[in-house]
Amino acid sequence: MALRRTEGVHPSAAGLQDVPLHDVLGRLHAAQMSAAGAVVPAFPALERAARAAADALRAGHRLVYVGAGSSGLMALADCLELFGTFGIPPQRTPMLFAGGAGALLTMTGAVEDDPSLAAADLAGLDPQPGDVLLCLSASGSTPYTLAVAAGAKARGAVIVGLANAEGSALLSLADIPVLLDTGPEVVAGSTRMGAGTAQKIALNMLSVLVGLQLGHVHEGYMVNVIADNAKLVDRAARIVAALSGTDPARAAAALTLAGGAVKPATLIAAGATPDAARTALETHHGHLGPALAALKTK
Repeated sequence: MALRRTEGVHPSAAGLQDVPLHDVLGRLHAAQMSAAGAVVPAFPALERAARAAADALRAGHRLVYVGAGSSGLMALADCLELFGTFGIPPQRTPMLFAGGAGALLTMTGAVEDDPSLAAADLAGLDPQPGDVLLCLSASGSTPYTLAVAAGAKARGAVIVGLANAEGSALLSLADIPVLLDTGPEVVAGSTRMGAGTAQKIALNMLSVLVGLQLGHVHEGYMVNVIADNAKLVDRAARIVAALSGTDPARAAAALTLAGGAVKPATLIAAGATPDAARTALETHHGHLGPALAALKTK
């Protein structure tokens, strides 16, 4: 078997066990910074992926996250945040993780090699034309991820492949390949490190681009936030006050009238009736900026 690039030896690994811990930290930090830089060449591909993902969600299709092991954890972390941050229903953003929930507490590598698990998860997902799958694999050769990607592509879904190895099978299979060329790890093969850092950064940026296109981010605020705890209720009130230019008491009252939804509450606080707020958001496809601008011109 040819040596995978992610299994190679990093130059900073030489003598690692013999140097002071402070120096080890310096080497590790430098490798992390280099991994972050590896995301920059992927900007065009990430933009394409974000457009495809937003188009899918806008049209009623799904954005599916797929991965195993460390890559799967990066995918899961982003997937789980989409509801709380952007208000995207979880059924629209399912996650396929090799081994399922049981593998999250006791991670084992064997599940990523089991084709029956991929087949079962693929059948349960039942991918459709219009769905977009974000498939992550540091090596680009993880059997579980490749099997799910190939099966979903055969059924008409769009495959976005994120991998850290150029020329890998996942990138070749993907409709939108995203190369994050982080190279070898300081601890050889430990792709939770540089590869994972680059994947996390890429997914953070991709999901924000999706949120922006769907109208869920305005002036840097998460205006489709689901306020389901005290911290987020307070955040929602502060967002409404800031965007409407009103005081906290009026913002809180507007949130009550809007059932806790930030977008209509912002319009209500700015002077719209609840019905007018809903109509304005429907007219502008959920985008708060033009709805606010239209209100101010009346």
